[in-house]
Amino acid sequence: MRPYLPFAAAVLLFSCSHAAPAPASGSASTASAENGGWIARSNQNAQLLLDVQAQFAPEFAARTGVAGIDDRISDFMPGHRQRQRAALGKVLVELRGRQEHEQQPEVAEDLAILVDAAQRQIQGSELRERLEVPYVSLPRMIFGSVRSLLDAQVAPERRPAALVRVRKYAGLEPGTQPVAKLVQAEIFAGIQDTKLLPSRVEVESDLHTWKFLEDGIDKLFAEYKIAGWEEPVAALHKQLDEYKAFVQQEVLPRAREDFRLPHEIYEFQLRQFGVDISGEELARRAHEGFPRIQQEMQKVADRIAKARGLPDADYRQVIKQLKKDQIPDDQVLAFYKRRLGQIEDIIRQHRLVSLPARPARIRLGTPAENAQQPAPHMTPPRFIGNTGEQGEFVLPLSVPGKVEQKYDDFNYDAASWTLIAHEARPGHELQFDGMVEHGVSLTRAIFAFNSVNAEGWGLYAEAITLPYMPDEGKLISLQLRLQRAARAFLDPELQMGKWTPQAARDLLQKEVGLSPAFATEEVDRFTFRAPGQATSYYYGYLRLLELRDAAEKRLGAKFDPLTFHDTILAQGLLPPDLMKKAVLAELKQ
Repeated sequence: MRPYLPFAAAVLLFSCSHAAPAPASGSASTASAENGGWIARSNQNAQLLLDVQAQFAPEFAARTGVAGIDDRISDFMPGHRQRQRAALGKVLVELRGRQEHEQQPEVAEDLAILVDAAQRQIQGSELRERLEVPYVSLPRMIFGSVRSLLDAQVAPERRPAALVRVRKYAGLEPGTQPVAKLVQAEIFAGIQDTKLLPSRVEVESDLHTWKFLEDGIDKLFAEYKIAGWEEPVAALHKQLDEYKAFVQQEVLPRAREDFRLPHEIYEFQLRQFGVDISGEELARRAHEGFPRIQQEMQKVADRIAKARGLPDADYRQVIKQLKKDQIPDDQVLAFYKRRLGQIEDIIRQHRLVSLPARPARIRLGTPAENAQQPAPHMTPPRFIGNTGEQGEFVLPLSVPGKVEQKYDDFNYDAASWTLIAHEARPGHELQFDGMVEHGVSLTRAIFAFNSVNAEGWGLYAEAITLPYMPDEGKLISLQLRLQRAARAFLDPELQMGKWTPQAARDLLQKEVGLSPAFATEEVDRFTFRAPGQATSYYYGYLRLLELRDAAEKRLGAKFDPLTFHDTILAQGLLPPDLMKKAVLAELKQ
């Protein structure tokens, strides 16, 4: 079960762990002029949904750049889901009315995206209210809220709003009630209605990471020297302690031993993440790809073993040998920055995609960030009204929990090639920051967003860089492609009961070559952090390969990778079908 968050933020926040961006106001206006003003017209339509988002999930709306709402918090008062749906329903009627009269093709396409987004938000809300207890990890949610404002790239004048949010979460501001008590009451009501409770593994994981997230809140306020934070945060801690006791006493004993979701919910989540085929069909395609990738890996492993004089050329053993050369933690960041420069040289030399003049940003994750998101990820910048903020590639080196687990998957030479290609350049950093700098419609940046169209590009970015990597980098890039194929059959087949979590961990460790920490993080993702999301990488990658094949057939000798990739990035985060239509139309001109 996914932790419950108000509105569509639950879908968007995890991701690439990537939230979807919107354009800077200056960039958008420039793009509007170049595109006959259609972007400005489209943005007027998108504003209807943004207004609802700002009302019910203001933390997320502020994170994307909506101004004037930094001090607001999500609505947890009784009836909040019904109020959300009512507001969305009114917007949906208005959007459909505008659809009937819209003549401009681009605006009409965006209206179709907005209508679909509103419909899915309503459907998801109804589905979860009918079937699930609305369980939420409050420390995770509140840490994320505070972290989005207490950041080096956030303007200093915005940061004090983090304390106002905490005061409201704690019920210390007039007209507010403690969120912990409101959520507890909602969970208790759901228990009485015998709705679906969270799984035991999810609740236990939350309890084990609770302290890291609460400590992370304190450290942020201390680091950014927000005056007067101690007493409100102490009051919040007391309420979270009471909430934790409730979770331990009332939720944990009732938690499901079976992590599997009802088929209806799981298939809906696949659609929310952008997978437009069934879990069964997805698994079939992934099973077909898995042995082909293994064969590619073995060819590269044979070359590495011969060059290094290794006694065993099996790709699994070669990966183990490569991992032995671990980079000390205090040297990892500098190493990754140097490797980024080498990849940028490759991109320019082989004309893979256009690069901006500014440098990309990479940093290591804090313990609280690693508890919140225990995998490498891109943290996007503020996208509406951006004044120079950039996305950041955040790299975790360990997983906090009951017992801290150390990764050996990221801090060695060969791994840096593909991770940088995916999260930084030519991957997500160009994808997200490019929308800020060049401008796309709000609809294509926010409401068209899903994991397939974001993560598909990330995995494709690895693939276009792979031919120019040394063999060691190629092997690990293929290893992570194998991991994505494994995700695409393990995730749905865990839900079908064809795998146990332990069997899935075993396959990831033995056949893919992941560390115990990484294999655990993966299975946690499949079973409770975000069931369905991990399938999006491989599926999105396959859809981009289909698009490239269509473009090469259409253009023949005139096909140019740089133009093709720049055209993809210029579209924003369109779903695969719309991306194919837009890119092929653009390349035809």
